[in-house]
Amino acid sequence: MLDVPCGQGRHAHLLAEAGFDVDGLDYSVDLLERAKRRGTGPRLRYTRGDMRRLPARWTRRFDAVLNLFTSFGFFIDPNDDARVIQEFARVLKPGGVLVWHGGSRDGVMAKFLGRDWWQTADGTIVAHERTFDPLSGTLHIRSVFRGKRRSGEREHRIRLYTPTRLAELCADAGLVVEQAFDGFDDRPLRRRSSEMLLVARKEPLPRRRGSR
Repeated sequence: MLDVPCGQGRHAHLLAEAGFDVDGLDYSVDLLERAKRRGTGPRLRYTRGDMRRLPARWTRRFDAVLNLFTSFGFFIDPNDDARVIQEFARVLKPGGVLVWHGGSRDGVMAKFLGRDWWQTADGTIVAHERTFDPLSGTLHIRSVFRGKRRSGEREHRIRLYTPTRLAELCADAGLVVEQAFDGFDDRPLRRRSSEMLLVARKEPLPRRRGSR
């Protein structure tokens, strides 16, 4: 199983503890160091790399690839997103599954909130300001936080996809979306779902003539 990007290993570590054989890949040296501090072993390995170019030795290696908690759509060029899906397909065994979780453009836009703020348990005020470019599909988020212990601000952007477009990207890579859920709930994906979880399967190799 491949967890990519794995970040600080919160999923990979738990999956390994549950008995799965797991590889985690991330580009961030700092996050990988945190992940390794959680523990490594025969069932858990971490690799630094770019998910647009996964290691060649991983071709057809994994039964499952996990891309969880909105870890997709951060590249400037949308062609890079397509390349990521193609890499996921390459490292999957025939019949293997991709589990993809992230924002659903339809649902996010149906409930779009330009500004909001809240207070954390330690009294820190956090505020978000959002803008959306419908042509590029890019959501831009400016975050500001003010508190006794720390204050600051940051900005990030993410390209949102519709379920239809993601299914097309998967199909182009030889993956067939078989299930679509409303985030991590077990109910089917709806038009107003803010999150979606897609399960796509890599097409099996064609059977040779005469084989049973």
